[in-house]
Amino acid sequence: MMEENKTVFNYIGRVFAIYGIVVLVFIVLTGVIGDITKGYSPLFELGGDGISLPVLCELLLLAVMITIAQFVFFTDRLIMNMSMLVRNVLFFLTIMIVMVIMILAFKWFAIDDLTAWIGFVVSYAVSMSVSALITKLKEKAENIKMQEALDKYNKKIED
Repeated sequence: MMEENKTVFNYIGRVFAIYGIVVLVFIVLTGVIGDITKGYSPLFELGGDGISLPVLCELLLLAVMITIAQFVFFTDRLIMNMSMLVRNVLFFLTIMIVMVIMILAFKWFAIDDLTAWIGFVVSYAVSMSVSALITKLKEKAENIKMQEALDKYNKKIED
């Protein structure tokens, strides 16, 4: 993920890619639990009928914050000489803190609702694990591709 020569358009594209995934998750959640949670959380205030404009804007803000965190932790422009493990831990911790702040600021659910907090922590852990797995698989595929290119280059040099 250490990338160079990025433009503002790369980051805008990343924001909207993340936003699309987040909104897709909420579309599924709205269809599955929207009517059950209607009136309980502003996230599902429309029930199974959709996602409100304020919530869509809040999710866009979340996507922007995730993209900023990716820039901070996964480029060498601000942090150098830090292992990927530490960068990943700090990234996921930062996103969790941002989400807690957003939960409190936008009153996504009641602060004293233990079930909601457990649901948040579990869903965050699952999404973090899926994200880490996808990143690891992508990295492995890129490494295989690079090794194949290197082998091809070395074979060409030998011939």
